[in-house]
Amino acid sequence: MKRILCWLAAVILLIVLLFAVLFTWRPELVRVLRYQSPDANTYKIFPQAIIQPSDSAFHFVKAAVNRDDLDTVKVLNWKNESVPFTTFLKDGQANLFMVIRNDTIIYQKFAPGYSDTTLTTLFSVAKTMVSIMVGEAIKEGKIKSLDDQLISYVPELKVNPAFDQITLRNLLDMKSGLEFKDVYGGIIAAFLSDEAKYYYTEDIKKELIKVKAVNPPGAVWKYKSIDAFLLTWALENATGKKAATYFQDKIWKKIGTAYPASFGLDHVNGLANTASRFQSTAIDLAKLGRLYLNKGQYDGDQVISQDWVTRSVNMGKDTPANSKGWQQSAQHYLWWVPQQGINGDYAAEGMRGQRLYIDPLTHTIIVQFSGKGAGGYPFRKISRYLSGLPFTYPKNPPLEPAISQ
Repeated sequence: MKRILCWLAAVILLIVLLFAVLFTWRPELVRVLRYQSPDANTYKIFPQAIIQPSDSAFHFVKAAVNRDDLDTVKVLNWKNESVPFTTFLKDGQANLFMVIRNDTIIYQKFAPGYSDTTLTTLFSVAKTMVSIMVGEAIKEGKIKSLDDQLISYVPELKVNPAFDQITLRNLLDMKSGLEFKDVYGGIIAAFLSDEAKYYYTEDIKKELIKVKAVNPPGAVWKYKSIDAFLLTWALENATGKKAATYFQDKIWKKIGTAYPASFGLDHVNGLANTASRFQSTAIDLAKLGRLYLNKGQYDGDQVISQDWVTRSVNMGKDTPANSKGWQQSAQHYLWWVPQQGINGDYAAEGMRGQRLYIDPLTHTIIVQFSGKGAGGYPFRKISRYLSGLPFTYPKNPPLEPAISQ
C-alpha cells in the first residue's frame, strides 16, 4: 500500500511539473484552460481601446409594422434542412436579427436582454475592419501599394526571414504562407492551437516575430488570424496611430454612429486584436453596411474611396482560392463574397454566427448576433423575399464547411 501511494505521489508530482513547464513555456495556456472557447463577454478580460462615435448620429427609420411574415419563411440551415425562419433563429441562439431596406428597419427580433444598442463582440467581423482601414490608408497615401513588402512597413520583422517576401496583398488575401495551427483535431489540438494562443496571449507581436513559413507567399490560401495582425502592425506603423484611433478618426466618427465601439488589446497600449475582438452595437454596425452600400459615401463625404469598395467586394477576374456553402462564398479582401447565382451581395462574418450582410440588388442590410449560429446562408433568400423578388436554392447544395472565425 505504501509503495502504491509513493507511485501515486510521484505521478502527481510529474503531472504538476509538466504543467508548470508547459505554462511557463506558454503562459497564455492558463487563460485557454480557464476560459476555453471565447464567448460574447470573454473580450472583457483584456484592456479595451475605446472608439468614440460621431458627434451627430444618423437614425434609420423604423417601419410602422414589423415584417413578421418572415417568421414562417423556410430557409436552409447548415445541414441543408429546410426550416421555418424562427426555428433557424432558435437553433442558432440568435440574440438579434435586424433587416434594413432603403434605410428603414423592417424586421427585428431580440433575445431577452438584447437590443440594437447592446455592445457585442463580433469575433472575425473584426478582420473586415482591417480591410476598411487598409483602403483608407491607401487613399491617404500612407500605404503606397498592396504590392509593397510587409517589412518595408514593419522593419521589426527583418530578424525573421519568413517575412522577407510577404506583401500586403498576400496578407489581405490570407496567402502569407505562414504557419498557423487551427483548432481542429481534437481537444489537445484546440488547446495548443495558434487560434487559442493569439486570442489569449498578452503579447501578439512577440508571438508573430517567431512565426515560421510553410508555403511561398501568394501560393496557398489559409484562413488565419495572424495575417490580420500583421496588416494591423503595418497600418499602425504607416499611419503613426493606434488602430482604434485611426478607425475612430477616419471611419467610425464619420458615418453617423451613435455609440462607442472598441478593440480588445493584448495588453495596455499594445496591439489591437483585429482578428477577433471588435465590439459594436448592431445599429452602428449596420451603418458600416450602409457606408458600403452607398459606395463609401456618407452625407456627401467620400469616407472610403469608391474604388476600394468596388475592389473589396467584387472578385473581378480573380480565381477564388476557397469557397464555402451553397452560395460558394470566397474570402476576398477580408470580406466573404458569394460566387453562385445572381450575386453581388457580400458579408462580414464572425464565429458563433455574427454577421453583417449587404445586398446592393435589394438595398438591404442584415445584422445577426448569435450565441451559437445555425450556419447556412439565409440572408440572400430573406433579402429577396422581403423585396418581393423570387429566389430558389440550388439543387443538392454542398454543406458549409466549418471555419474558425
